[in-house]
Amino acid sequence: MNRVSSRALRLHAPAVVVGLVTLAGPAASAAEKSRPAETQNMRLVGADDLQARSAYQPVIQQQGSRWIAYIGHHGGSALNPLTGKNEPNGTSILDVTDPAKPRYLHHIPGSAEGTGEAGGAQMSRVCGGLPGADRSKFFLLRTLGNQGQELWDVTDPTRPSLVTTVLSKLTSTHKNWWECDTGIAYLVAYKKDEGWRSRGVKIFDLSDPAKPRFIRDYGLVGAEPGSKGEPPQPLHGPIRLGNRVYFGYGTAGSGTLQIVDRDKLIKGDPNARDPFAPTVENILYAQIGRLDLYPPTGAHTAFPLLGMDISEFARSGKGQRADFVAIVNESTQNECREFRQMVFFVDITKESRPFSVSNFQVLDASGDFCARGGRFGAHSSNESFTPIYYKRILFITYFNAGVRAVDVRDPYRPKEIGYYIPAITEHTDKRCVPATGGGEACKVAIQTNNVEVDERGYIYIVDRANTGMHILELTGDARKVANFPQ
Repeated sequence: MNRVSSRALRLHAPAVVVGLVTLAGPAASAAEKSRPAETQNMRLVGADDLQARSAYQPVIQQQGSRWIAYIGHHGGSALNPLTGKNEPNGTSILDVTDPAKPRYLHHIPGSAEGTGEAGGAQMSRVCGGLPGADRSKFFLLRTLGNQGQELWDVTDPTRPSLVTTVLSKLTSTHKNWWECDTGIAYLVAYKKDEGWRSRGVKIFDLSDPAKPRFIRDYGLVGAEPGSKGEPPQPLHGPIRLGNRVYFGYGTAGSGTLQIVDRDKLIKGDPNARDPFAPTVENILYAQIGRLDLYPPTGAHTAFPLLGMDISEFARSGKGQRADFVAIVNESTQNECREFRQMVFFVDITKESRPFSVSNFQVLDASGDFCARGGRFGAHSSNESFTPIYYKRILFITYFNAGVRAVDVRDPYRPKEIGYYIPAITEHTDKRCVPATGGGEACKVAIQTNNVEVDERGYIYIVDRANTGMHILELTGDARKVANFPQ
């Protein structure tokens, strides 16, 4: 039997065995028995219920000899047993040094304004060793509902302290990115009265978290103040790699991939009178490529896969190496009442002319997912570049279909090699659709929301429907695809 904490065992029903021996737990409730864990080539190591809070973004940070998980939550509230108080959902902090025994350390309350994505503190990023601060310190950058962006000192994760509020009185926030090597932060934020017509990014120098320095606003052409016509979809999130920033706009429709030269973005055009003015010319100066996606398709996550060696083309005269971006759409409707949202692999070898070459999806028939309740479809990928997985395996969350491990060594033919769908627990919330004749029809459903991996190779998934966090590892043939140290 796997070594799992007693608390984790209480969270899980006996698992369905699909191609390997997996975790077995104690007697389960009737609801759990109706939907136990399902798994192939993935094993549950540990779990925590996260105080039954709806969870969004997990971030895993090594702090000295410890591994700490920071989990951002959607709006709502729950009892914090550590304080005995009911607290607005915010940020959960856990010690996952021993992944079989995750230990809940602290909860930082979030915004009580609004529910779902309008409240809570859904987005977390953590940096240590910042160049403008005490390099022994660690800092948490998080959203505060839709209203603000905050910085916390989490050097002692049991006693976080607020450093500063970077932005307040915002209209909207979402998935930030923070460069720990430079301190440059890309804050996805929108303030209605500033003139921009769609949510973009506010770039700050946060190398000294106590002294945030604003650099510029940026977005797509058509969103800048004074522009005409239909504005583009809002920015969902950026990812930086090397001298490129990959911006994904939109979620379930009319999305855009934007590839930007980082140096030009941060420094601006030296020949412009005002290099950071929100003009078409200044936007295009930094933009290298743009791909406007098919109308039903969005770009929740734009994850770069650069320098891919394509074994199939090894004997070809050209094309043995290429660059790609994995574009993950987001399902937003329950029980398949929308276009199917999936993953597209885009060739960006010539960055000014990106084009889609393949896709990955989970088939409804493989688990009768459209009938299970809740959302079914893609949502996000891991965003870590650990060499254990980078350019080999991409983990994709699929809401009621859990997390899928995808072999991406040949982006022209991505292949699923494993999956894990958590068991329903007493905390798992229901999801509803309009019922024929009025009212609602509701089902309790797993809603695996976001995923991350750490440098040790553990996989962390969190649930939108209050089921908590699950820590996984690969097994069987899937583990052989990864690049674990010998």
